[in-house]
Amino acid sequence: MAGNFWQSSHSQQWILDRQDLIRERQYDLQILSEDEYQKVFIFFANVIQVLGEQLKLRQQVIATATVYFKRFYARNSLKNIDPLLLAPTCILLASKVEEFGVISNSRLISICQSVIKSKFSYAYTQDFPYRTNHILECEFYLLENLDCCLIVYQPYRPLLQLVQDMGQEDQLLTFSWRIVNDSLRTDVCLLYPPYQIAIACLQIACVILQKDSMKQWFAELNVDLDKVQEIVRAIVNLFELWKDWKEKDEIQMLLAKIPKPKPAPQR
Repeated sequence: MAGNFWQSSHSQQWILDRQDLIRERQYDLQILSEDEYQKVFIFFANVIQVLGEQLKLRQQVIATATVYFKRFYARNSLKNIDPLLLAPTCILLASKVEEFGVISNSRLISICQSVIKSKFSYAYTQDFPYRTNHILECEFYLLENLDCCLIVYQPYRPLLQLVQDMGQEDQLLTFSWRIVNDSLRTDVCLLYPPYQIAIACLQIACVILQKDSMKQWFAELNVDLDKVQEIVRAIVNLFELWKDWKEKDEIQMLLAKIPKPKPAPQR
């Protein structure tokens, strides 16, 4: 996807203002603390990642699905749609948009059932409750809320170009790529252009790998370094949160707290 980011719906409609984001979350933040809210989204980003890997999707498709998920809840409360229904719906839509190929509905449902049972049994005591008709109905609702803005620019392409420009080896690319994946568990994909996210992830990777020789290269970049530092802080804060979070002990309590949609799905 080599179109112009600045003319895209991603740039013009989906780089959001932090204050707007906080305002839209007010209902959910009366029930969950900010840390708890972030933990819920980390958990569902992990669900999308595992579902995508089980379906053998490319990382670009998984990343797009995660951005759709975050965009939906940037404009909606958790009570509007059960995140456990929205997660596979985002995967289904992203696989079409990224031209990965059609995932059959029956395969998607069966992978959801097996993943929830085998990988997330510590969070869910019951089976995956949704069927094909729920996912197809949810897809229409998702499309409407995304305003049919389906092309998502990811940091992976600018990251490849930046590492190439640095003349660095594969280790730096591998490390930075993982940090880009981690950044999907924060709000940065809703707040900043992908090239700034790529630079921030590269900066974190250089610090971890102790590549002090690259300081001059960063200094010469024609980029808003304040924005880059904001992204760095958001990702470092994620690492801090992760370090102390005992997900398997806490997640059932958090999922029980989140506001529920009504009515419940028909079995």
